[in-house]
Amino acid sequence: MELLKVEFLGKNLRLEGSMAGWQQLFWGDALVSEIAASPEDSESKVHHFEMQFVRDNANTALHETPPEAPSIELVQCRLEVDLKWQPFNIQYRVLVNDEDYTTGTRNSKDIERQVPERPVDTKRKLSLIGLASLGMKLLKSAKLIKVVLAGASLAAYSWFFSFQFAVSLLACLVFHEYGHIRAMKYFNMPTKGIYLIPFFGGMALTDGKINTRWQDVVISIMGPFFGLIMSLACLLAYWITDNIFFAGLASFNALLNIFNLLPILPLDGGHILKSVSFSMNSKVGLIVCVLAAAFGVWLSYSLGLALLGFLLFIGSIEIFFEWKERHQSHLLPLDRYGQIFTTVWYVATVASFVAIIGYFARSGDTLLSLPLQILQS
Repeated sequence: MELLKVEFLGKNLRLEGSMAGWQQLFWGDALVSEIAASPEDSESKVHHFEMQFVRDNANTALHETPPEAPSIELVQCRLEVDLKWQPFNIQYRVLVNDEDYTTGTRNSKDIERQVPERPVDTKRKLSLIGLASLGMKLLKSAKLIKVVLAGASLAAYSWFFSFQFAVSLLACLVFHEYGHIRAMKYFNMPTKGIYLIPFFGGMALTDGKINTRWQDVVISIMGPFFGLIMSLACLLAYWITDNIFFAGLASFNALLNIFNLLPILPLDGGHILKSVSFSMNSKVGLIVCVLAAAFGVWLSYSLGLALLGFLLFIGSIEIFFEWKERHQSHLLPLDRYGQIFTTVWYVATVASFVAIIGYFARSGDTLLSLPLQILQS
């Protein structure tokens, strides 16, 4: 990931590195220094490099002697870096011939706001959702596509269920995706709107790139969080009007968002769990993550939520096998506070949806008990 970019002698001096310990220093597009990863990694690193400059000794007066030939001057440069990953802080000092050129510090907020000079190459797995995302990116400039897809979704869900249910489902999807949009705008990321895809749900698209795990967490969880707000609003409307329509909307919307919070990529829950687990550098952190996942599986089965427990187990295994590659990621990891806050936020959101589903299931209505039966299957 890009750790530092400052102006230096007419070009950008750019430092890139990873949690594995390696660092590469570029002046413009030229690599001027590189430090390989080491088992005994130190927070302080020093990059030494030399640069040649042509000094023009020309005399512009016409009546004087011919200009002298330009001389080549060798400049000794040095970048001193003191880097801490959690919480992220970097102090840097650039020297030219042992004289200070520039100094400064950067924190996680600076990383969130930066636009990488070179696009990050990411390996993408082939999936139906990935193919749908690619298709949307090819067509996202046409506003008509949004209308066509929304109409197709409405027609498809109306054919399988009912028109009222289709409208309600689309409202849930739009409100969920709007939560993602609001989070993207909070981080000043350009958004391309919401696309409703028949039988696949919805997608909120952006051309921006995330730089930190915290951005990934907030963007991922704000969709279900807005879904929770909608379910609570429907619950309040049910208490006021005693209309079973609001009860059904609150319960099924909760079910929809619970599935989206499952720790399976590319669902929102998968991004959240991956951000937390990949931010844990030590084996102790991994052990804590494994124990927490095991407790979640045990609790799900204890409460009779067999499907939720099974999918939690599958998702945890998937992320565990990817954990070894976490140091190669270009995303700035969460600090300890961010890991704890994200975990509490995630668990509280899931628990709130389960509570809403359980509340309506106790009403005795067959339809309202269906979401709980699905989770118990």
